[in-house]
Order: sequence, then C-alpha cells, then structure tokens
Amino acid sequence: MELPKFLLGDNTDFPEDIYIIHLDYPRFIINLKDDEVEILEEPEDLDENELNAEMENLITLANEFYDREMERYEE
Repeated sequence: MELPKFLLGDNTDFPEDIYIIHLDYPRFIINLKDDEVEILEEPEDLDENELNAEMENLITLANEFYDREMERYEE
C-alpha cells in the first residue's frame, strides 16, 4: 500500500484543533490551532542545523498541502 505524505486529522475530544500528520521520515504532527509540532520520530542521521532546515521545509510543504486541501474542499 502506498501512503500519502500528509494526512489531515481531527479528534472529537479537541473539536477546535486540526492536525496535519506527516507519514514519511521523520514522522511528525502539526496542530494548526497553535502551530505546535510534535516530532514522533527523531531523525538520528541529521545534525541540529540540518534538522531545523529539514523541518522548516517540511512544515512549509505541510502548509501548502493544507491550503490545497482546503481549496479542493471548498469546490
């Protein structure tokens, strides 16, 4: 099975929150309510500067994913 890179998620216990889940390495979840990032899989092959750059890039991609999904939803 091929999984998408990002998923949107919500939870009835937190009705105001929307999550973007990144399924590729490194796995993480972004809570769009407060932009909090929870890294589920700490990359061991990157130093701190590389990790920061990689996470910044992935968060940008996650935001672009969310914008595209919202455009498709509104159609």
